[in-house]
Amino acid sequence: MDSIWQKDKLTEKDYLHGNVNTDVVIVGGGMAGLLTGYLLKENNIRCAIVEQGKIASGQTGKTTAKITIQHSNIYSKLVKEFGFEVAQKYANANLTALKNYDRIIKLNNIQCHYEKCNAYLYTLNNPRKILLENSTARKLGIDCETTNELNLPFKTSLGLVFKNQAQFNPIEFIEEISKELIIYENTKATGIDKNKLFTNKGTIHFNHIVFATHVPFKSFPGLYFAREHQERSYVLALKNAPKLEGIYYGIDDDGVSLRSYEDLLLLGGCSHRTGQNSKDNYTKLRSIAKQFFPDSIEVAHWSAQDSITPDRIPYIGRFSSLYDNRYVITGFCKWGMTNSMVAAQIITDYIKGNKNDYCDIYSPSRFNRSCVSQLCHEMGKSIKGLSASYLAIPDKTVNDVKKGTAEIVNYKGKKVGVYKNTEGKCYLVPIKCSHLGCQLKWNDDEKTWDCPCHGSRFDYKGNLIDGPAQKGISI
Repeated sequence: MDSIWQKDKLTEKDYLHGNVNTDVVIVGGGMAGLLTGYLLKENNIRCAIVEQGKIASGQTGKTTAKITIQHSNIYSKLVKEFGFEVAQKYANANLTALKNYDRIIKLNNIQCHYEKCNAYLYTLNNPRKILLENSTARKLGIDCETTNELNLPFKTSLGLVFKNQAQFNPIEFIEEISKELIIYENTKATGIDKNKLFTNKGTIHFNHIVFATHVPFKSFPGLYFAREHQERSYVLALKNAPKLEGIYYGIDDDGVSLRSYEDLLLLGGCSHRTGQNSKDNYTKLRSIAKQFFPDSIEVAHWSAQDSITPDRIPYIGRFSSLYDNRYVITGFCKWGMTNSMVAAQIITDYIKGNKNDYCDIYSPSRFNRSCVSQLCHEMGKSIKGLSASYLAIPDKTVNDVKKGTAEIVNYKGKKVGVYKNTEGKCYLVPIKCSHLGCQLKWNDDEKTWDCPCHGSRFDYKGNLIDGPAQKGISI
C-alpha cells in the first residue's frame, strides 16, 4: 500500500533520449540523490540524475520523515566502540545537515509542512540507557535533557528530549528542489565502462558518477551487499488519534515510533531482518493502536526497507580505492533524512576537491572490527541460504497450499514457491534469488518473496521490488 506521502504526486520527468554528456551522473532519484544534485547545481556543477522508476518512489516515499540528529542511542554506542572524536564528528555532521534543511527550505520558501519540534527517546524499562545517552550527548554539546513529561498514552520509565529538531512532508520538499534539476525517470542503469553509464534508454558520458541507490547496482569491487544487511519496518497511519507534539522513538526491542502529520498519527515499529519474522507485523501494530488509541481508524499502512551497516554509520565517499571518480551513498540505518543531507555535502566536496571534516568517519573503505564481524556473519547467512535452496524438495504440492497463503512446494520435481490468492489462482516462482541464489522466504505481511541473505525482494508474481538483485524471477 502507498504511504501517505505517495498520495502527493510529483511532476513527471521525461526519460533519457539517446546519448548525453555531463560532469556528474547520479544513479538513484531518492532523497540522497536529489539532494546531491541540488547541492551540485548550487555550486554550478552540471549533473544528471537517472532513476529506473519515478523519483522518490523507493524508500524516500516510505519514510516517517523525521529530520533529527537523534538516532536512537547512537552517541553512547559510538563513544564506547570508537571514541569521543568519532561520535563528535557524527553529531556535527548531522547537526550541519539539520541546519542545511532549514537553509534550503527558507531560501526557496518551500511549503512542505516543515515544523521545528522536539525529538524524544523513551524507554519502558531501561532508564540506564537513556541516562548514558543523555550524559554522552551533553558532552558532545547537544542540547538535550532527560524528562518524565512525555505526551504518550502509555507509561514510560524515562525520556530524553533533543530540542530544535524537525519534521516535514518529503514529497512536497522534493517537488520544489527537483524543479531545476536534470532528471531522467524510467531510465534504468544497466552497466558502466570507464566514463560511460549505459542505460536502457541511452548512454551518459560523465566525469564523475555517484551511486545513490538503496544498494549499489554494481556489486564489485565494493561488495556493499555483503557489508550491510537489510531490515524492514512497518507503519500505520491513524485518524481520530490524539495529536502529539514532537516526534518519539522507543529504544526498547519492541519500542515504537510516533509522530503526527496534519490530522494523522504515524505509528511505526516491528523491525526485523528482511526474510525473517515476516508475519503479523501489521497485526502487532494494530493491537497497539487498539490498546492505546481505541478511537483511531487506520487510513493507510506501509513498510520500508533500510540498509544497516555494522557500526551504524553510513557508507559515503569513494566507491573503491580503484576509482577516483566513483562515489557511493548507502547504509542509512533508518535515519535517511539527515544522513542524505550529510551525503550530499560530502559528495559535493569530493567532486569540488574541497576538504570535508566528516568524510573519514563515513568512508566506505573503513574496515574496523565491526565490519570484519559483519562480513563473516553475512557470509554465514549466504552459505545457509544457498544450502537451503539445494536441500531436499518438499513433499507439499500446489494442491496443499491454502487460499491466501504461500508455500515452498514440489512442482514437476522442482522446488518452487507458490502463492494462492483468495480466489484460488496460483502464482509460481523459482525459489532462488536472482542475485546469488539464496532460498527466498515468504513475507505474509507484504505478499512478497524476500531474500534472507542480502535483502532482495520480489512480488508474488516474481517482479523485482528491491535489490541488490537486478532482475526478477520467473518459471
